[in-house]
Amino acid sequence: MLPESPLTTIESRLRYLLPAEMYVSMWGNPSVEVMIQVHNHLRTLQRILHDYTSRQIDIAKLKPGDVKTEWQYGTMMFTDLAGFTKLMEANSSKGKEGAENLLRELTKYFSTMISIISKSGGELVEFTGDAMLVVFPQKKETRDDAKRAIRAALRMQRAMKDFAEIQTPSGIVNLQMRIGIHSGRFLTAEIGTPRRMEHVLLGKDVQKAKLTESKGFNGRVNVSQSAYELTQDTFRFEEGNPEYHLVVDDISAEDLGDYEITPVSRRMASNVLFEKDKKEVLKQIVELLDSIEPLASYIPDPVLSMLVESAAARRIRPDFPSPTIMFVNFIGLPEAADRALPGEERKLAASFSKAFSLINAVVEARGGVLKKVTYHLSGSDIVIYFGVPNAHTNNEMRAASAAVAIREVVEGINAKAPTIGGIKPEVYCQIGINMGPAFVAEIGDPRGRREFNVLGDTVNTAARLMSRAQKNQIVVSEPVKQAIAEKYECGSLGEIALKGKSKPMNLYEVVGRVKTT
Repeated sequence: MLPESPLTTIESRLRYLLPAEMYVSMWGNPSVEVMIQVHNHLRTLQRILHDYTSRQIDIAKLKPGDVKTEWQYGTMMFTDLAGFTKLMEANSSKGKEGAENLLRELTKYFSTMISIISKSGGELVEFTGDAMLVVFPQKKETRDDAKRAIRAALRMQRAMKDFAEIQTPSGIVNLQMRIGIHSGRFLTAEIGTPRRMEHVLLGKDVQKAKLTESKGFNGRVNVSQSAYELTQDTFRFEEGNPEYHLVVDDISAEDLGDYEITPVSRRMASNVLFEKDKKEVLKQIVELLDSIEPLASYIPDPVLSMLVESAAARRIRPDFPSPTIMFVNFIGLPEAADRALPGEERKLAASFSKAFSLINAVVEARGGVLKKVTYHLSGSDIVIYFGVPNAHTNNEMRAASAAVAIREVVEGINAKAPTIGGIKPEVYCQIGINMGPAFVAEIGDPRGRREFNVLGDTVNTAARLMSRAQKNQIVVSEPVKQAIAEKYECGSLGEIALKGKSKPMNLYEVVGRVKTT
């Protein structure tokens, strides 16, 4: 019989946070040396998960599974990168070498932008593909958040000169960025279950900020009327699209000024372990677990498993797989945030939390990954992957099955939607599914804020299919339709022109499962 290890008392907590070989060693060799290896691994994992989560998540006050809400005020910045699809296509034919080249350019881009954002007093809340959502919090003593955001945006646009002519195997590719800035308020909410939490931003001002970016132009900084009113005495503007203003970058480097802050470590990691007493090592391991578990709840299980196994190398290799991508636009509850009466915010968030948790359960049961809940021009987008990081042979079938089940979940949520501000919202969804080549990598700053992400035209097209869907409609591309036709009835929607596509695409709607006789 093997001697008992003190770690057996916390085995259930360690089970999903240790690499397979270390987990086995924990039982086969329960020595203090193995316990120290476990401690060091958890310390590294703690740092990784810190970098994978937004600073808006208050870990000190967080208990996984608790629904929390808070109104915040400040300025939001949305960015969008133009030219990435060409950059991806130029490297995809080169296999692993091309994937590494593409990641190198993306890392340079994101590291540059994240550094500017951080030093300008902004917080990168989330990545959405190659786009970013940044918040500049309003300070109590001054209202300079909009000015800080514009200064950061100008610095970012100036830094884009380094990405104007990127050499690729297929020639030169030019990257450009569009930036939108809007000032207002937004409701932050922690939703989900202890196993899977999500941090979401709700309210019309989030949508206005996204709209400001979409109404802008490559290479320019576009601001909404609210941001303009807060900064018109500091910067010069010219008219852009109606109700929007383009910042004129005629400011000298000296007038633009120094950065607003000196960045510090995002969060302090635990100290290196020197103690070799088993009880003391166990105590420090438990303290690490108390810090890690709330962070881990914000990471989808397959992604968390990948981070655990790759923690020693602290690197996930990029690749060009062909996943199936689903976008779900969840509409009704997110828009209700602004009419919530005092005290109704939590009721709204609790309903959203139930919907999110049920949808995540549907996706997980079919082997998919609910990556995140993000912003949209209306409602909130839910981004779902099938085929990454876990590969399957029938991703399209899994996605179709999940989509039909998600539609049923949303219909059930609608029937029980709470009354907010005296109005019972109509809750519905729009779903788009596409399949094809994509770029999968850990994007961001390798030594700071980053995420595992899937990028490319396949992802963008799935989002556009979702936008084409009607209430509770599931729209799929022709390759998806062909892959699921044996089990799912699909009706033709005809040829439809989509943004970014040179030719119209044949689109279909999933009616339901094929009836058997």
